[in-house]
Amino acid sequence: MVRALLCSLVLILPLAAQAPPAPPAAQPAETPAPAPVPVPLAKPRVQLLTSYGPVVVELEPELAPKTVENFLQYVKDGHYKGTIFHRVIEGFMIQCGGMLENLEEKPNHAPILNEAPQTFKAGLKNTRGTIAMARTGAPHSATAQFFINVSDNPRLDHRDMSEEGYGYCAFGRVIAGMEAVDKIAKVKTEWRRGMSDVPQFPVRLKDAVLLPAQ
Repeated sequence: MVRALLCSLVLILPLAAQAPPAPPAAQPAETPAPAPVPVPLAKPRVQLLTSYGPVVVELEPELAPKTVENFLQYVKDGHYKGTIFHRVIEGFMIQCGGMLENLEEKPNHAPILNEAPQTFKAGLKNTRGTIAMARTGAPHSATAQFFINVSDNPRLDHRDMSEEGYGYCAFGRVIAGMEAVDKIAKVKTEWRRGMSDVPQFPVRLKDAVLLPAQ
């Protein structure tokens, strides 16, 4: 009886050894790595030291990268030191950055691309307190000169891609010292050397200084 049972086991074991292996346990699906979150660019701040008091502007490098880079290069070069606000229109804007007291223009770098279409689309417009690039009638002619809006000036905003509608690129805003801007906007002006709206007495931009990053 025992011998018969052993023979049965011998017959069964080889059959059991030939059974297919058990399927591997299911592995948990890998969780995809989260997409990197873009780090916003720091907003540089520049202090304009005017003869009517300091004015601090905060710039928008994400909205107007070429314009901000250009402006900061002039700041680092010391270009604005000793220039004047040569065009002042009350209720409109104050302009500076390129003229000396004798109304001679300082040498400039090459003109830059006008980024008004993209800044306007992003919501940065020529509203009170914004800083924007001055230029000639050609859309892409801005160099060093800039202006600060003392009121909302929608007619300076981008409307279309024509020469008349291209607009003026705002690239930052005043965050301190708007009272100095308003004082400058009220000075008396005159015609001089074929130029209108020149302050009767020099309104100086003593220097423009890049402030430490916050």
